[in-house]
Amino acid sequence: MNGDSGGERPLILVVDDESDIRSFVRERLEHEGFDVVEADTGLSAIDAFDDRIALAVVDVGLPDIDGFSLVRTLRSRSEIPIVMMTAASDEVDRVLGLELGADDYIVKPFLPREFVARVRAALRRPAIGGYQVPPDAVSEGRLVFGDLVIDLVTREVRFEGATPALTSREFDLLAFLAQSPRRVFSRDQLLRNVWNVEPGWLNDATVTEHVRRVRNQLDQLPGCTASIGTIRGAGYRFEPGV
Repeated sequence: MNGDSGGERPLILVVDDESDIRSFVRERLEHEGFDVVEADTGLSAIDAFDDRIALAVVDVGLPDIDGFSLVRTLRSRSEIPIVMMTAASDEVDRVLGLELGADDYIVKPFLPREFVARVRAALRRPAIGGYQVPPDAVSEGRLVFGDLVIDLVTREVRFEGATPALTSREFDLLAFLAQSPRRVFSRDQLLRNVWNVEPGWLNDATVTEHVRRVRNQLDQLPGCTASIGTIRGAGYRFEPGV
């Protein structure tokens, strides 16, 4: 493991057990104005992680703990953007990584320009969960629909004392839809605003799966009438139920 940082250059944590991949990624990032700290295992990445790091690039196949476990650990400590790398193109792995809190997923081998573009896109994600919330849509950092409270500060959903265990991305999706009740958003719009990626970089099934999970969480709250509606051929909208 090695790294340095200086000035105002964003510091990127690159985690991969292949030295040639780390060198390639480091060269591209430094050329584009970033500083890099490297780690060749998940545990060394955890040791290297601190509040200077602006974004983490994590490979799935690590020799100690896998990349999914590392993402889970990093996400429990911070909301920094995380980009996962893998040699596999399995959609299940991609969805799992995103479910655990990764912001983007790139399959090796990848084009240098595409990789840097995804890093920059992830870094441009707004501070409150990947979307801009209009000032008149919130009350003291909360979206309130009857007894349903979506707290943008604590990133929690509460309903009559119950707090469903949403993942980071599930919360982002619900909060984004809820700040414009009954407005329909297409899958492409959700990919751009919640995942902060261009359509085509992620499969549409990623949005469908996240909507299903959030809907199930709301349905499991006794008495909660809020839901996410599907508008066939158009997209999804938040139904406040009040």
